[in-house]
Amino acid sequence: MKALTSVLEAVGNTPIVHLQKVLPATGNAALFAKLEYMNPGGSIKDRMVKYLLENMDAAGVLNNRSVLVENSSGNTGAALSMAAAARGLRCIVTIPDKMSGEKIARMRAFGTEVVVAPTAVEADDPRSYYSRARDIAEQTPDSIYPDQYNNPLNAQAHYCTTGPELWEQTEGHIDVLVCGMGTGGTITGVGRYLKEKNPAIQVIGADPIGSVFHDYFHFGKMSPASVYKVEGIGEDYLVKAIDFDVIDDIVQVTDAESFETARRLVREEGIFCGGSSGSAMSAALRVAHRYPGKNIVVILPDSGNMYLSKFMDDQWMVANGFSLHEAERASVRKDAQAVTA
Repeated sequence: MKALTSVLEAVGNTPIVHLQKVLPATGNAALFAKLEYMNPGGSIKDRMVKYLLENMDAAGVLNNRSVLVENSSGNTGAALSMAAAARGLRCIVTIPDKMSGEKIARMRAFGTEVVVAPTAVEADDPRSYYSRARDIAEQTPDSIYPDQYNNPLNAQAHYCTTGPELWEQTEGHIDVLVCGMGTGGTITGVGRYLKEKNPAIQVIGADPIGSVFHDYFHFGKMSPASVYKVEGIGEDYLVKAIDFDVIDDIVQVTDAESFETARRLVREEGIFCGGSSGSAMSAALRVAHRYPGKNIVVILPDSGNMYLSKFMDDQWMVANGFSLHEAERASVRKDAQAVTA
């Protein structure tokens, strides 16, 4: 019988899809989407968590009393929650209050203790989800704090797994990698591996307006951070897991672009992805004209399942001031008429 002994063994080997309908307005670049939401925990963060735990096992750090404590925008928390459940460990995750209810419910379903912290505070504020995680780790016996934002193993996980997998799947025929930037682990690890294989490969990051990465990369300055609605990417401080030397360009994207592009991928390609996937794809569409005849691979980190109450919902889009396509507007009007009938 070909059976796995743990759900963590199912991590990786996610497919790549050649897009047929969501295409650049000009030029003939080919767009490919790597569907990382098909990992068992629903996101690319499964890779990092699996790699971290393997390294902790090898170092003799983990035991049956260990408590995993982490700050997360949701996906790393879910991956840790899944791993903790599979291994019978306690898990505590701090998360900003702007994140979807689905993310919190998913972690709690695994048995994780979720601590919700305010979004609109500085990273070093004692109320922030970063500070809360550090405090909890310090106060909890047998705790392990991976600190994904500053842990070099974050990028190393993708250098050792995602990068080689992508190179093999494309048979080396990849010219551009486009990726969202949160902890920076994915873009750093995958980008470093691909550039070692072919230094000509371009690595482009997608950064939401309100995050600090874009202005630091282009102008060497820290602009004031502000709150944005897309989840899972962007930061309000310079995390240590990111290596800007690997990156060739960073493109700013708006919430509207992120959500509208993600919804297009769902309706036109049948790819049920999250908002940060829309961010990366909108950045790819924006720069595609630079690469005529080239192959652009876009990493889609998580699933739309985590945003059913947010940008996947027509009413939420309207209530938050985002535009809808005509077919979507018709659906909203029909729903409203049904309610008042």
